[in-house]
This record gives sequence, C-alpha cells and structure tokens, in this order.
Amino acid sequence: MRRLLIALFALLVVMVAFVGAGWLWARPDQPAEFYRSGVAEGAPGTLLAVEPYDFDVPEGARAWRILYVTTRIDETPAVASAVVMVPEAANGPLLPVAWAHGTNGTAPGCAPSVVGPLKNVPAVGELLAEGWAYVGTDYVGLGTEGGHAYLVGEDAARAVLDSIRAAAQMSEVEILPRTVVWGHSQGGNSALWTGMLAEQYAPDIEVLGVAAQAPASDLPKLVEGAQRGMFGKIVSSYLLHAYAEIYDDVRVEDYVEGYRAGVLQDIAGRCAVDAKALYSIAQLSLLPGELFATRPDGTPLGARLEENVPVGPFSMPVFISQGVDDDIVLEPVQAGFVAGLCAGGTNLIYRRYEGRNHVSLVAPDSALTGDLVDWTRARFAGDASEGDCAV
Repeated sequence: MRRLLIALFALLVVMVAFVGAGWLWARPDQPAEFYRSGVAEGAPGTLLAVEPYDFDVPEGARAWRILYVTTRIDETPAVASAVVMVPEAANGPLLPVAWAHGTNGTAPGCAPSVVGPLKNVPAVGELLAEGWAYVGTDYVGLGTEGGHAYLVGEDAARAVLDSIRAAAQMSEVEILPRTVVWGHSQGGNSALWTGMLAEQYAPDIEVLGVAAQAPASDLPKLVEGAQRGMFGKIVSSYLLHAYAEIYDDVRVEDYVEGYRAGVLQDIAGRCAVDAKALYSIAQLSLLPGELFATRPDGTPLGARLEENVPVGPFSMPVFISQGVDDDIVLEPVQAGFVAGLCAGGTNLIYRRYEGRNHVSLVAPDSALTGDLVDWTRARFAGDASEGDCAV
C-alpha cells in the first residue's frame, strides 16, 4: 500500500511539473505589434492596415498582411487579420479564393499568419498559376485580441466574408468582391457556414461556390469519436474551452472532472501546429480513457454543437471532399452529413479519395488538387454545376 501511495504521489508531482512547465515555456509566442494596431471602427469589412508580408510566400508571388473590421455573433465589432497573396506579375482585377483554415489552436499566437500561413492549403501553386488571389483569414483571436470562437460557425463565416470585403479595398492590388470559398477541417465547417451566411450578412460579396475539404460537419458525432484519439482529445480541449468562453450555459467542470480540467485548460493555451504541441501529447499520455466524464448528448454543450452544424440552405454549388482513411473526420460520418444535405436539395458534389487521410487529402500530390482547381475554374467562369450527390 505504501508503495502504491508513493507511486501516486510521484505521478502527481510529474503532472504538476508538466503543467507548470507548460505555462513557463510551452506557450505560443505573442503576436507582433501589428496585430494590436487596429481599432474596430467602421462598417464590417473596413480595411484598417496593410503591410508587406513574406513568411513562407512562394517564389513568383507577393503578399501582404492586413487588419480589418468584422463582427462577432453578438454583433460586437472586432479586429481580424488575414494574408492576401497574388501572382507576382498579376495586374488588373483578380478573382479571390477565400481560404478558411483548419485547427491551429485557440490561443493568441496560433494565427496562420504567425506560425505558417499556407499549412494544409491545397493547390497553392495551381491557384497562383490560374491568376487568382488568395485571401486567408486568421479569424478573430488567434493573432488579434478578442478570443477565438473555435468551431462557432457563424463567427468564423463573418471573418471570412469580411476578409474579402477588406481585400477589395486594397490599393496595392485590385481584387474583385466575387469569390469561391475553400476550407479544410475546422475551416471546412467555416467555409460551409460562409455559404449559408453570405446573402444575409454580406450581400455585396458574391459567393460563387463553397469547397469544403474533410469538413468538421456533424459536430456531435465528431466530438463523440474524438474522445478515442490523441489529436481528437486536443481538438476537444480547444472546443470545450472555447464554448465555455462564448456560451454562458457551457462550463468545463460539467464535462471534465478533477485534474483533467486543469490539463484541458493548459492544452487550450497551446497551438496544434508546432513542436510545442508535443507537450500536449505528453500531457494526454497521462490521461487514459476518454477526456469527457459526461457525454454532451442532452446537455447544453450538445445543443451548442448541434447549433453549429452547417445544415444549409446553400444558394451556391457545394463541393465536399473526404479522405477514405481519415481517422479524425470519419468518412461514414461525412457520408451521412452529405446525404442530409442532398435530401435538402443542396447542389452538391461529394468526392471520396482512397488512400488519403485527414492531412494527405490536401497534400500537393492528392488527386483532389486537380478536381478542386477544375471545379473552382468552372465557378469563376459562370458554368452551371450539376450536383451528383453520390454517397
């Protein structure tokens, strides 16, 4: 018995040391002063600041980092950031692809423009070769202040739409207010919500199509499955932390017990896209079993997850792609979500890619690349889209 108590005490010491060290050195770097230089004044989409940007910008392209006004789901104004990238030799009006990024984290410093703007962006070279502009929002709260509303669809959609409004005001390059929206994972949810919200929130922006790659679509089923995997537990930590910050009826302690709640909050303060994420994995190795003690079904968290499922309607064509070997967003779950959209009359194409997982689906050598570019080219050309709803 004494040995058991000593072992448990040693484990507790290790966990305290892990959490303490996390606060000391595993936090993301704070964003540069640029991200705090804008004031949320003016109409949604107002361009606030522009500066040249060269982090990971490929040869043959030029880019800028911008700040702009957007609004949160409670209608309060906020400042968001984005990267705008165009072919180096581009002149004349350019058609933009609006990019909605996947999971980076929920803490300040996790913005794509801070840690890597083109991570898991499909068809970057092809996009530039077509002469299109790239407009990639950071959403709110990852570079700028205000807190990041992770997987709150309408909040992200507003940031996507306002990024196109802001880019169209730039004097450095002429960008048209007509766009096709791409998004992966978390950003797939954001992209679908952008299509749903476009006519109501930004009727001045013409959204010609929405392409969602492995979107986080059926959130209740996604969270249920996520409790079994390491990355899924990290995502669940981000989601519960963010929902507890945004929704008054969601509390972390109602779903995660004891010291696990402290570990969850610690993980939520770290990004998912750099070496510091290894610290989160190390912490989770000390948490056997499922992260949640209480399942979301029939609770306020469950209701909020249902609320953020992008069920439509969509007035534009939709293209959903999915890796068959995805172990984060499962293909059978995606197929069920697609079947629901098809039953509701969405003009939708669904493509499954054999041998592709959650990340390799959007890799440069994926067959998705050609399909996505062809589909986008047709949307910009004004061609009719014939949905096949194949599931």
